[in-house]
Amino acid sequence: MKLTPKGQATRQRIIEGTAEYLRGNDPGAVTLDDVRAVTRTSKGQLFHYFPDGKEQLLLAVARHEADRVLTDQEPHLSRLDTWESWSAWREAVVARYRAQGRLCPLGALMTQVSSTPGAAEVVTQLLGQWQERVRRGVVVMQEQGEIRADLDPDRAAAAFVAGIQGGVQVLRATGSTMHLEALLDTLMDHLGRP
Repeated sequence: MKLTPKGQATRQRIIEGTAEYLRGNDPGAVTLDDVRAVTRTSKGQLFHYFPDGKEQLLLAVARHEADRVLTDQEPHLSRLDTWESWSAWREAVVARYRAQGRLCPLGALMTQVSSTPGAAEVVTQLLGQWQERVRRGVVVMQEQGEIRADLDPDRAAAAFVAGIQGGVQVLRATGSTMHLEALLDTLMDHLGRP
């Protein structure tokens, strides 16, 4: 669907309003009436921008939230070429999840859209992009002689992404970033951080 700039802005406002609602304390099973109320849109507008209904909207919100996960780690995630940049990235990751607290917008959203076609692909794409950026950082640091040459960059990057997600799950249960921070420090030490 080709949208005018005003239409694109309205569609984005609906997506962001829905995302903000889902980041709330207890969004429960979101309904289109909930979305209409929080975004101040009519049913006609919702179906104009999301003709396939709630599933299409929630999938758009999932993409939005997935993009935020990576955007919140920039510019550090794309510049993992010094130990200082790795430390800055670590701090950005911890700060993001500390601010988020027990609420995980992407996790809450994926619960809502788990049976929606395309939802798993959104998460798979997010994890793939995330892992690739970390992998590139490992490779650059290997080329500079800062990380052991025999370390597998793919496995190291996979460990970071899986570990961060595990740390976030513990954070959701405990409210503490201690496990997330320990994981990041341990993996960075494994890479050979001085």
